[in-house]
Amino acid sequence: MAKRGYHHGNLRQALVDAALELIEAKGPTGFTLSEAAKQAGVTPAAVYRHFAGREDLIAEAARQGYEIFADLMVYAYDKGQPSALASFEATGRAYLAFARKYPGHYISMFESGISTNHSSDLARVAGRAMGVLEKAAERLAENIPEDKRPPSRMVSAHIWAMSHGVVELFGRGSPGQKSPFPPEELLESGIGIYLRGLGLIRPDD
Repeated sequence: MAKRGYHHGNLRQALVDAALELIEAKGPTGFTLSEAAKQAGVTPAAVYRHFAGREDLIAEAARQGYEIFADLMVYAYDKGQPSALASFEATGRAYLAFARKYPGHYISMFESGISTNHSSDLARVAGRAMGVLEKAAERLAENIPEDKRPPSRMVSAHIWAMSHGVVELFGRGSPGQKSPFPPEELLESGIGIYLRGLGLIRPDD
């Protein structure tokens, strides 16, 4: 009897979907390629027709995650327009929403140890997501004299790090961690304090 993996038309995607389920349940190093193959309903040898090893499989899960993530960031940024501040805050909320809705992708992207330079496609789409934050930072700094303007890449990196910290500590139900405030409020207030400190928004905004 033929394996079901050969009948659904996209064995490569079936393996990625299986890996995402296993990553969510066991972590990025808690499963084998044989388990991913079994989950997808194919023989272990079939995996190597599409992926050189587990790292390549996780990297593809991460690439697909970044595609979804970048689309969400673009949507959030556009939804906040024409306010540069609203757009910036919306991208932070999108980060939290993504981590909750796509935990397998999130882990593949940020907790698997896979470099964004693993492949040119992965690097490209990861750069696209970061580019949304950089554009938002540039918009916020437009009215500041150039010699006093903080680098947009630095600002976006700081906000990315802040968003990641809130997600890791309070946004994904980590054992033993209980947020004193809703994660969205923590992130929004943190972004506000940071941006006011840089002079990117007025104290009363």
